[in-house]
Amino acid sequence: MTQQQFPNRPDHPKQAAPDRMREMASSTEDKITAGAQEPAGHIAEQARVYGEKAQEAAREFKPFVEKSMMNKPMQTLAGAAAIGFLLGAIWKR
Repeated sequence: MTQQQFPNRPDHPKQAAPDRMREMASSTEDKITAGAQEPAGHIAEQARVYGEKAQEAAREFKPFVEKSMMNKPMQTLAGAAAIGFLLGAIWKR
């Protein structure tokens, strides 16, 4: 008996091709997923580091702002407004 007589067998060429395609697609999907996870992890780590640096800078900057608010409140308020305007302009882009 030949394969031509039993087209529903798994080893029949008509049945094997879709299975091979599924395996190839699954393998490709796994490679793409693995390749995307590595950069995403790296980006998350960089974001965490930058966040820590921003918090540290804010802690160092806080005493300066408090002193400035006591001595020159209007100038400090104008400076804060200017910084807010610049950040808003950058964020909008």
